[in-house]
Amino acid sequence: MSELLYHGSLDEDLRPLSALLWQQGIAHRIVEENGGQVVLLAQSTDKDRAADLLARWQSGELRVTLKAAPPQARRPSALPALLRSAPVTLVLIALSILGFLLIYLGAPISWVATLTYEPFSLQSGRPVFEPATGQVWRLVTPAFLHFGLMHIVFNSLWCWELGRRIEGALGSLNLAGLFLATAALSNFAQHTVSGSVLFGGLSGVVYAFLGFSWVAGRINSRWRPLVPATPIMLFMVGWLLVCLLGLVDVLGFSVANAAHVGGLLSGAAIGLVFALVYRNRS
Repeated sequence: MSELLYHGSLDEDLRPLSALLWQQGIAHRIVEENGGQVVLLAQSTDKDRAADLLARWQSGELRVTLKAAPPQARRPSALPALLRSAPVTLVLIALSILGFLLIYLGAPISWVATLTYEPFSLQSGRPVFEPATGQVWRLVTPAFLHFGLMHIVFNSLWCWELGRRIEGALGSLNLAGLFLATAALSNFAQHTVSGSVLFGGLSGVVYAFLGFSWVAGRINSRWRPLVPATPIMLFMVGWLLVCLLGLVDVLGFSVANAAHVGGLLSGAAIGLVFALVYRNRS
């Protein structure tokens, strides 16, 4: 959960403080809010260390001199910092790529069937499903199965775009919980509507991230940066409507519409709860 460290005026140069925090490995971000700028910590456990550094910097005990570094010198440190800032998002993408490779490289059907919503076997070339008694992981694991290159590419890109922002604002643990809840709900919605068929993909979760970001960011001003840009909202909602109207069916695509809608609604509902609960917290 983001933790407020400092609130300053818009004309105050906080770059030295930011450099000092990053030097000590304290992840944070600076955003404009209520006519000023605030420093938000990614992890509340860093607040005591960060507050001590802030006090020493304000008193002049610590001084930071900023120097322009050549692009070659900045690049090596940027990637590790980026990786550290969104570990859960990257794990979700990596697991999705592994799920895609299972299918793309022709792994044994039994491997794939371990991850589907219901276990199945092939009989005369057609999948025959069985009840998934007690196998609770199946509520989530279909999200990692992808059946085409464009499927995995677009889902990974949207997961990175939306997931890393949520993870930066709310923390890795909350993003992991959001994924588990919305993956289970979107997969349940798809199975309820379509029955025992083979489905998968991270797109239900992507739409959940979209709904969460839009609702939480609109209600809680501290999370305003989470609100997706208008072109992104128009594209994502427009694509959802196109799929719901069946306009892509003529192209031979099979789209898990129920998972998309279930993900969007469940993400928005969780975003509403989070925004209301944490609206008045620092």
